[in-house]
Amino acid sequence: GARHRRAAATALENVLVGTAPGGRRLTAFVPAGTGRPLSVRLHQALYAAREAVDYRRATGGMDAFDAAVGAGVSHELTEALVALVRGTQGARIAVDWAPAAGVPDGCGALAEAVEFSPGDLPALREAAARYLRAEPSVPVRLTGTVVRMRRSGPRGTGTVRLRVLAGADVPHVRITLDEEAYRIAGHAHLVGLPVRVLGRLESRGGFRRLTGACEIAPVQVDDAERDRLLKAVQEHVEVAAFFEETCGGDCDGEDGEDGD
Repeated sequence: GARHRRAAATALENVLVGTAPGGRRLTAFVPAGTGRPLSVRLHQALYAAREAVDYRRATGGMDAFDAAVGAGVSHELTEALVALVRGTQGARIAVDWAPAAGVPDGCGALAEAVEFSPGDLPALREAAARYLRAEPSVPVRLTGTVVRMRRSGPRGTGTVRLRVLAGADVPHVRITLDEEAYRIAGHAHLVGLPVRVLGRLESRGGFRRLTGACEIAPVQVDDAERDRLLKAVQEHVEVAAFFEETCGGDCDGEDGEDGD
């Protein structure tokens, strides 16, 4: 989902990816210093995913996928494996350790490649759905700027979109507010102040929706920060208006209803 996306993107900034002649092999070069923990975790997670798939295909049980979480298997990994294997005859993933850095503790010097085939897709898809259902909502206190507001009439509940500044590792969230909370959010938006709100980030839709919102209040900032936020909000509105005009109002993108 949207959580941890920034941290993941940062971890991948120094990864170099290249293809072999013919395009049949893709190689990712990870820095031995900063990227070693990531490589080890991926190595362990791939083996755990392979074992869990084998268990599912042999017994029909999904228990091994629950245990595999401790080794790094997740909704995102199973979805990535599905995308990698779908439409192919299979995918083979190998991890080689840089000789100068040595072999990490707990890993073999000559690790066997892990293979996934189209026959594994049903188990991987089932696991991805299972992980998504099992992910709990997360209580948060968010601070963010209001970048979009929408309701069907002049009164009643409405939907607000926040650009998150603090409180969660997601870029934006959608919140349904009652009439008074919507009024507070609208006033903060007009005067260029961020708001702070309590609620729960829901796993459905990738942690992009805040439910049970309460205690919404504007956050005071200095004049320079307020001017910067106003400028950022205005730029967001202008970009959104451009795309709405270009697409005839049919391309909300992230501002549309989040998929579940």
